Amino acid sequence: MTATPTDDDVPCNSLALRKAARYLGATYDKALAPVGLRGTQFSILQKLSVLGEMTITGLADVIAMDRTTMASNLKPLVREGLVSVEPSPADRRARIVTLTPDGLSRVKAALPLWREVQTRFEESFGGTEAAQLRSALEAVLRTGFTPWAE
Repeated sequence: MTATPTDDDVPCNSLALRKAARYLGATYDKALAPVGLRGTQFSILQKLSVLGEMTITGLADVIAMDRTTMASNLKPLVREGLVSVEPSPADRRARIVTLTPDGLSRVKAALPLWREVQTRFEESFGGTEAAQLRSALEAVLRTGFTPWAE
């Protein structure tokens, strides 16, 4: 008996992206485990180390995450003293996220581990291909969808 094609047989962009993200994300998580960070946490701390203090909303935009999820991701970083979250002096409704000295130390400790897995990925996948992948993924963010409430 031959199966009838269904929507399930159509390649799904979301599934392909999520599978690759889980696979690569777990690889980065494993590499960063010795310094007690997950890949998402490293990305947050690294962005703060480069960009300086920002609002939760601004940081969420930079990471491409909704504000509520960003606030949840910040909680363990605050508990560990790696970031502080305080009301903005200019707008008491806004919350400012700042990298602490301990957070900067953790980023510095994690950076060689991140670089190692980054290099291993590019050696395996190809440097040109990795750059093309990043470019294609950035283009996904410009497709015009509005996944989070505005």
